[in-house]
Amino acid sequence: MATYPPSTHCPSSSAYSNNSSLINGSNRLPQRTSFPSILRKRCRSTKLYLHQSSNGVSLSKAVHVQDGAKSMKASPVENDGPVKILKDGILSVPPVTPPEESIDIASFDFNKDKSTVSITVVGASGDLAKKKIFPALFALYYEGCLPEHFTIFGYARSKMTDAELRTMVSKTLTCRIDQRENCGEKMDQFLERCFYHPGQYDSQENFLELDKKLKEHEAGRVANRLFYLSIPPNIFIDAVKCASCSASSANGWTRVIVEKPFGRDSESSAALTRSLKQYLDEDQIFRIDHYLGKELVENLSVLRFSNLIFEPLWSRQYIRNVQFIFAEDFGTEGRGGYFDNYGIIRDIMQNHLLQILALFAMETPVSLDAEDIRNEKVKVLRSMRPLRLDDVVTGQYKSHTRGGVKYPAYVDDKTVPSDSLTPTFAAAALFIDNARWDGVPFLMKAGKALHDRRAEIRVQFRHVPGNLYNKNIGTDLDLATNELVIRVQPDEAIYLKINNKVPGLGMRLDRSNLNLLYAARYSKEIPDAYERLLLDAIEGERRLFIRSDELDAAWSLFTPVLKELEDKKIVPEYYPYGSRGPVGSHYLAARYKVRWGDVGSEQ
Repeated sequence: MATYPPSTHCPSSSAYSNNSSLINGSNRLPQRTSFPSILRKRCRSTKLYLHQSSNGVSLSKAVHVQDGAKSMKASPVENDGPVKILKDGILSVPPVTPPEESIDIASFDFNKDKSTVSITVVGASGDLAKKKIFPALFALYYEGCLPEHFTIFGYARSKMTDAELRTMVSKTLTCRIDQRENCGEKMDQFLERCFYHPGQYDSQENFLELDKKLKEHEAGRVANRLFYLSIPPNIFIDAVKCASCSASSANGWTRVIVEKPFGRDSESSAALTRSLKQYLDEDQIFRIDHYLGKELVENLSVLRFSNLIFEPLWSRQYIRNVQFIFAEDFGTEGRGGYFDNYGIIRDIMQNHLLQILALFAMETPVSLDAEDIRNEKVKVLRSMRPLRLDDVVTGQYKSHTRGGVKYPAYVDDKTVPSDSLTPTFAAAALFIDNARWDGVPFLMKAGKALHDRRAEIRVQFRHVPGNLYNKNIGTDLDLATNELVIRVQPDEAIYLKINNKVPGLGMRLDRSNLNLLYAARYSKEIPDAYERLLLDAIEGERRLFIRSDELDAAWSLFTPVLKELEDKKIVPEYYPYGSRGPVGSHYLAARYKVRWGDVGSEQ
């Protein structure tokens, strides 16, 4: 079980003495903010004046009532000019002429207070940073999505110079297909904004040095800071503690993106959350699940809530089962040591697939506000039955020779114990006990070293009562019903399987697809999921990030069955590398009168 340090708060020292809150949340008013900066937002609707008097600085206000506005409630303010008191305490305030020595706040030069964003990639020398994070940041810059003032810092234990970091990063950068003309120039401009600072993840001194470098680049502007923790989970808390105590923003927001895994079970996840909250507020923690940033997952609620033909069908009355399928055609090559500690259920099902299920099954949210959407997702998760061992099938791939090529078994990986029982495949049947979904099986299937690569949602509808064309279709229930397929990857698409007459003089029915293939319909390249999520984190948009109570509810579903699998040392069913997975998954589906949608020639 993962362990985290006991509750310790940041030590007080001169380095932090000017900041009563070590990390400023997005909604807090920092102490160091200057007086004009505090008033800046208010200047848009109210004319403010500062004038010097014998008693110091006082504030005069002229309230301008727009056309059609009847009145304005007045808050208690001192006013030297004549004030008429009308009905119900409404004040009529005459225009205020600024004294000669007054300073018009609206005319202040706020350029020095323009905000800047500093993005620090903690673990910058790792694969995730090189392959995903830096390319995503460059794509955002390339498309003009980053703020005018921004700086990117890499932070890791490796000794590296700024130039070496830029060389490393430049090897992974690509430009959008539809905007190639300024590619080289844009790359150079982006790399000029990239810097590196070596340091230990548990060293406050090293993070203080990083803080000094960040301040040099922020040049007195309002400093907003984003830390991306691309590091192993056992050092999350050390890095968060050091970042919060030594490198948080003094006058802007500070946010931290945390990568999965978020613990191994309910207990370790709760311990991780408690430890994070010693140094961060919940609204500063951005738990990232990159599948929520994928285009087709983002489109899921649009498809349902903005199309009248789907929303009335989205219930037990018309849907007989829903399938969430994740398949990879390669094994754990290179990740065996990490993967063996978690397994496919923790790695894929408990987060990626369950999050998609919650989005699919939730009720209509009050609004598109992040909290309204996440509230509905939590309701779904809390309505679900905890998984039973009888509703789970596990598997592990074994060595297989195909086409003269020998593919290794999972335990052939030198970083994996030879007697490992860690599943590389799992299938499960879940149920939501609410009025909309009562009795509908939600089937999940995830595996490595399978016959193809795909991630998709398959919605199988009920058969037509008293179908006139049963004789033309035959007795195959699956061929007689409609199916909506949302292919998340690869070749993003949405298609609906319908029954259709084959042209000709006879009456023969065929199953056809109404197909929206994204590559054919849209010329623009689909952004990577990390681009969307990084941009959301910079803008403070939280709807695609996981809240702590979502995490608790998700783990409560899977923890009992994970514990039972490990305590009883359940042996997984072995399947050949490159096959369709264990036979047991088909028996599981058949128990609920379901056939997996990705099986057969017609997929």
